[in-house]
Amino acid sequence: MATLRPAASNVANPRRVDACLPVLHTSRRCPMNRTSRLNCIIPPHLLKRLLESEDSEVRQAALDTMLTTARLRGERAVRASLAGPTATATGNGRRTVFDCDHGSFLASAALARSEDGPASADDSANRAFDGLGLTRDFYREVFQRDSIDDHGMRLDGYVHFSVKFNNAFWDGRQMVFGDGDGKMLGDLTRSLDVIAHELTHGVTEHTAGLAYHNQSGALNESISDVFGSLVKQWSLKQSAEEADWLIGADVWTPGIDADALRSMKAPGHAYDNALFGKDPQPDRMSKFVHLPDTEEGDSGGVHFNSGIPNKAFYLAAVGIGGFAWEGAGPVWYEALKASSAETQFQDFADTTFQKAGDLFGVGSVEQSAVLAAWQEVEIPIRGVPTGVARARSLAAAAGNGGVSRQDGLAALTRQVGELSAKMTRLAKEVAALKETG
Repeated sequence: MATLRPAASNVANPRRVDACLPVLHTSRRCPMNRTSRLNCIIPPHLLKRLLESEDSEVRQAALDTMLTTARLRGERAVRASLAGPTATATGNGRRTVFDCDHGSFLASAALARSEDGPASADDSANRAFDGLGLTRDFYREVFQRDSIDDHGMRLDGYVHFSVKFNNAFWDGRQMVFGDGDGKMLGDLTRSLDVIAHELTHGVTEHTAGLAYHNQSGALNESISDVFGSLVKQWSLKQSAEEADWLIGADVWTPGIDADALRSMKAPGHAYDNALFGKDPQPDRMSKFVHLPDTEEGDSGGVHFNSGIPNKAFYLAAVGIGGFAWEGAGPVWYEALKASSAETQFQDFADTTFQKAGDLFGVGSVEQSAVLAAWQEVEIPIRGVPTGVARARSLAAAAGNGGVSRQDGLAALTRQVGELSAKMTRLAKEVAALKETG
């Protein structure tokens, strides 16, 4: 294990001077208080269930993860309150990956791989490096976004953080990945969507700045899941129909009976086993989970209720069809940029409907699919009558090989004709029986 030293001692080290001092570019936004909370991929309720494991090593790893996370949250809150607007380093999205060697002070981490350097001998470092690059390239090519802050912010990643650390997080400056306990959870760099999820927390922080609590916090989590999944689909060139829509499918160890951390296609069905219980994510507003706005309450259930907008995005994506990063993706991205810190589900739904009209045309297949998707999760678009929503849903289906209103009427006419013919035959048969009787 590396010998740890206080972060302040690193000021003399030009390699990591940025960990201690303000740097070149100041973000346009000032994400404070609730937006300064640590954004983690593993929700608190899963770590709490690990504390109930019969395996003492699993329990200890979960406890250590929770304690370390609490310390990091405190450090980020203090840094945010003292530093003013978030300082970010420009650098054309250059990647640098550091190896914490199981230490928990980032300033003590050693360089593992740089943008211009050779591949590392460490698989985790290479996975983090490649994942950050794919996510950066996705935002650049699909949305013309220049890194996290749209100003070329450097991408710093840290691997092998702490000992058996069961999480990955964005702390306002960099992305950090633990190795997992090795029994329940594995190396967090194994899932590309996890890497993209954490980087996207940075994008959200530098756009809408969604406050990390209650509905805005659940929306924050959902945005990271949405674009985490899109990065994976984009890298595999998968259509919306071909994608698995799973988040963190490679996080669980092989012996764990679970599909993933979350399912966007079917919230509430990512896992169901003796240790973790049943996936608690809701898929519609009538199942919204009400929890206290505390750390113990998952900041108002942000990892729970993200299932609702997650399902809406999935439905919109498959309703539009084709590649999701070309259809629903731009709609959600533009809606994110148009949102603010306390944006609620209803606000975001209305904005996506508007942006779909702006991007693809009012009454288009894309806008109709967005409308139908939000209605399905019980968030009707304000100002659009339910009947109109249903009619447009039929139009959206028609645009994707579904049944149009005209085709539906034709099918119904055929069915009525077939039924009439059957009734006629039956009447003749009954009449014939009467005659012979």
